[in-house]
Amino acid sequence: MARRRQIYEGKAKVLFEGPEPGTIVQYFKDDATAFNNKKKGTITGKGVLNNRISEFLMMRLGEMGVPTHFLRRLNMREQLIRQVEIVPVEVIIRNVAAGSISKRLGIEEGTPLPRSIVEYCYKNDELDDPLIAEEHVTAFGWATPQELDEILALSLRINDYLSGMFYGIGLKLVDFKLEFGRLWENEQMRIVLADEISPDSCRLWDVSTNEKMDKDRFRRDLGSVEEAYQEVARRLGILPESGPADLKGPEAVQ
Repeated sequence: MARRRQIYEGKAKVLFEGPEPGTIVQYFKDDATAFNNKKKGTITGKGVLNNRISEFLMMRLGEMGVPTHFLRRLNMREQLIRQVEIVPVEVIIRNVAAGSISKRLGIEEGTPLPRSIVEYCYKNDELDDPLIAEEHVTAFGWATPQELDEILALSLRINDYLSGMFYGIGLKLVDFKLEFGRLWENEQMRIVLADEISPDSCRLWDVSTNEKMDKDRFRRDLGSVEEAYQEVARRLGILPESGPADLKGPEAVQ
């Protein structure tokens, strides 16, 4: 396996220096975390499945005009992405009450929201990614008002597309998290979708039964976590060629 310089290791992915300037290799791990890293575990084959699922969704979004950092999948656990400057704001789009909004506002989980609600969190693990307002984003310079407008518009477009796509395979997109980055090309900057879209970052419920098909199965000790991820991939028609087998990552050079 090629030796590459490791740039960063997060809770679910490792980033390595890419083969060409301005590129990064994104490696998907099987590690699972919840409650801002307070609960840790392993979901066998998760990295393989998330790599394929995120590839599929990024490509579909790219085809409908959403700019992304995705370039191509390299193998079962790695994909090549453009190097971007990450905006330190997580965007959460909610269509149905679940998780923290149910606890904060006393809304019964599963209640359809009057309309899609967009929330923002400051990306900071030490602070447990606190909920913030648009005023915080612009006042502290995490994004300009124009960038935030673009992020909001892209987030709603992505929600419309993914909601319909998932509904077509019998899944309800309850809520999901997005991250964005600044891509610099010849002194020009544009906002692009970054990170990943997978059952790690989405709440997906079966349309008929409301069975949870995402990381909530790990968070809430519901069991059959691997099977839920596999079922999402199966419905999308993208199960890995050899199944969610393990693949060792590249050796890192510090």
